[in-house]
Amino acid sequence: MADSPDTQPYRVLARKYRPSDFTSLIGQEAMVQTLSNAIASGRLAHAFILTGVRGVGKTTTARIIAKALNCSGTDGNGEATAEPCGVCENCVSISEDRHVDVMEMDAASRTGVEDIRELIDGVLYRPVSARYKVYIIDEVHMLSRNAFNALLKTLEEPPEHVKFIFATTEIRRVPVTVLSRCQRFDLRRVKFDVLVDHFALISEKEGANITRGAIGLIAHAADGSVRDGLSLLDQAIAHSGPETEIGEDIVRDMLGVAERVQVFDLFEQLMKGEIAAALAHFDAMYHAGADPGTILQDLAELTHWLTRLKAAPDTAEATPTSDLDLTRGRDVSSRLQMSVLARTWQILLKGLAEVRTAHSATQAAEMVLVRIAYAAELPTPAEAIASLANEPEKAAAPLPPTPKPTPEPAATAEAAEASVEAISAPPPPSEPVQVDPVPQTDGPTALAIQPSREPVDTGFEGQPGIPATFEDMVALFSANGEPLLHAYLVNNVHLVKYEIGKISLRVSDEGPKDLAKHLSRCLNDWTGRAWFIEASREEGAATLQQQREDAAAERREAAIVHPLVQKTLEAFPGAKVADVRSVADRDATPETPEGLLPAPDDYLSYDYEDDSFDPDHFDPDDTEEDYI
Repeated sequence: MADSPDTQPYRVLARKYRPSDFTSLIGQEAMVQTLSNAIASGRLAHAFILTGVRGVGKTTTARIIAKALNCSGTDGNGEATAEPCGVCENCVSISEDRHVDVMEMDAASRTGVEDIRELIDGVLYRPVSARYKVYIIDEVHMLSRNAFNALLKTLEEPPEHVKFIFATTEIRRVPVTVLSRCQRFDLRRVKFDVLVDHFALISEKEGANITRGAIGLIAHAADGSVRDGLSLLDQAIAHSGPETEIGEDIVRDMLGVAERVQVFDLFEQLMKGEIAAALAHFDAMYHAGADPGTILQDLAELTHWLTRLKAAPDTAEATPTSDLDLTRGRDVSSRLQMSVLARTWQILLKGLAEVRTAHSATQAAEMVLVRIAYAAELPTPAEAIASLANEPEKAAAPLPPTPKPTPEPAATAEAAEASVEAISAPPPPSEPVQVDPVPQTDGPTALAIQPSREPVDTGFEGQPGIPATFEDMVALFSANGEPLLHAYLVNNVHLVKYEIGKISLRVSDEGPKDLAKHLSRCLNDWTGRAWFIEASREEGAATLQQQREDAAAERREAAIVHPLVQKTLEAFPGAKVADVRSVADRDATPETPEGLLPAPDDYLSYDYEDDSFDPDHFDPDDTEEDYI
């Protein structure tokens, strides 16, 4: 029963109107029905655990259960009842939190095993004046692991005169060994319309002049929590004064939220792609006191509501709004496609995280709005495919010829020009690659070229298709259309031992951990025999890429010390060796280099940093071969 303001000092509304029995507990009808039937039939569990979000009545329910179990009635001879009288000594002392047999413990401040041992020691003694000794442990998930373990045995087989009631907001942090010993009740979020009616009744009792729309804003901000809503209602009454009417504008200013009509206007501007108007509207809302993050949250909430309104029009009342909002919402949702709403939701969801971490929340929110406006003008995937299908095929225009580099002015004699041309002569063009035509299909997927997955017989020595060496095996993956596995083999695999049917290798940290499994699967399919591939911890040989780089470095060093190269470098000051290529290797594949040392007819390419030429260093008797 609520205390009179004339006889008691002021208490906040959340404490003043705290439920004292099951009939005044709102929004938890299922739990109330179960507990009432259990108390009436005498089927009482020895331990209860209540879970739910903050402010839905977990601790209040625990105290009501304690009063229901210990109520002695107005005549002092009553039994446990689901409707405690509230006037007997047990009910009054429990309500005032001074009953010696009903002990409340805050597990957030008393988390240790010593606190639980102290509680267990008191369990052995019978209650002093009540029917049951009740232990209420709030925020029970904060207990340490040792504290939970110390409680388990007593919780499983407590004395008949002891009842445990636990309350928690994080049920997942409670060990399953504790949950299995308790009867669990999940307290629901209180529905919006129930909160509105409850707050309106309390406002009337307090004599506050508050509109229904303002109460709706408070109930919406409470998010199903009665205590949070009463705290906001208390703040709104104090914010406006006793004589002032509390309207929606006052509550919006207090909560820092934007007017729903303004959010609607901003949303429609974004959907039309009117970026300038949307940014100006956002600035006006920001300077009026709305938080940038709150504006994006309101847009996300409106997007979600419009999506539900489009997907399931009959559930529009799930988020109560005014008739004006409902009419406008139906009109907007009918003109927007579901893909546009889903895309807007994803952008807002990502943008909210950016606003929380950005150095400037305003700038981050504006960038999110720009992103939404530009995305609203993009065609949907279906529209893009339809436009591609309807658009006539355009003939591929021939590529413009590549301009040849302008030859630089000759700075030397004709012999020097000839030597430069010989040095920079490009290798002969390779034979053109024949590409088999791909059958065309309808739609854009006709442009996709699928690589052949048929195994290719590489013709290695021994059995046909069986790689005799590790290099042959690597080439097999390239030939059979596995470029990713081929790249891993070249860059990330250190060979330890290779035998036909059994390979030992080490994969570097950059390679995948399950590479051996994929290699074995492919080799089994391609060769028709079983391959065992072992992941070794031995160092192994260098990767094929490292071996190629080392070979190239050795060739370069060998070429630099060659007498002809030294003589050429002396003739062209500032020149340096950029690459070494072998005439014998030009027509060979990169996988099988012929050798390391350059042959006499090798060709070299040079990088000239200085185009000047000193005639004093030029010998007219030298031939062209002297500079190759």
